[in-house]
Amino acid sequence: MSAIHALLSGIIDYAGLFPPAALDLPTAIANYSSCRTGDEAWALGRFVIPATRLRELEAVAQAELRAGGILWKISALAGPDVARDLSEIAAFNQRQRGRAVADTIELKASSTGAIAEALAAVDCKLDAFVEVPIADDPAPLIDAIAAARGRAKVRTGGITADAIPQPAQLLRFIRGCVRANVPFKATAGLHHPLRGAYRLTYQPDSGCATMFGFLNLFLAAAFVRQGMSDPDALELLEESSPANLQLTAESVAWRSHRLDEAGLRYARGFALAFGSCSFREPMDDLRAMRLL
Repeated sequence: MSAIHALLSGIIDYAGLFPPAALDLPTAIANYSSCRTGDEAWALGRFVIPATRLRELEAVAQAELRAGGILWKISALAGPDVARDLSEIAAFNQRQRGRAVADTIELKASSTGAIAEALAAVDCKLDAFVEVPIADDPAPLIDAIAAARGRAKVRTGGITADAIPQPAQLLRFIRGCVRANVPFKATAGLHHPLRGAYRLTYQPDSGCATMFGFLNLFLAAAFVRQGMSDPDALELLEESSPANLQLTAESVAWRSHRLDEAGLRYARGFALAFGSCSFREPMDDLRAMRLL
């Protein structure tokens, strides 16, 4: 395994059902199925779908699920009725045993009490990610996730500019997860490798905003876990030039900071994945920037 593979293996959870792509379920299933068998399948993670649509997934994807081969892995999004969603997930896993598994659940909570209640309901039966707000210091929320043996989730963008957090807010979230030893995933606004001004949606009249890149986020998380200072981490989160990245078969480096393959694998046990409504866009951008 090369260093870039260690950094990006299984990193993209495919969320084609969600904005800005907002695809219909048959198209999203076809895209995911195609990516699973392509040359870049090594970077593909789970298929993201609301728990309430798991039965619909079974009906639409009958052929793909019955084809066998590599198990379909599903991340199910929970709504207000977590108990109902857990029941749907358990029934789906029973029916699709050997073909697909919803082994991950994603929830939202904005208070320590809500986090404790939600993760108590999950009861460690699934890997549970709790999306928390980061406009204010999320340390108490991250501590509550740690106490219940959960994982954190951060929203790094959206279809409006005000959905994109400030670099300092994102760094504070990363620091909190490192301190509490809480793994995390990210979602939204990470279609591109490096920070820059990009279109917010795929609509012809879409506005632009400065977005984070997934390399900014995951390399910053890796280096922060190794002791990088806040000023350097902020600069890395805002890095926009591929010239400042050096990728070889053995390592990934940013300026004077370097991670070898073992260090990258260690980091990926902490910074786990990001949800994207496109798989092709991130991979095509990596190739266009000659980072693959």
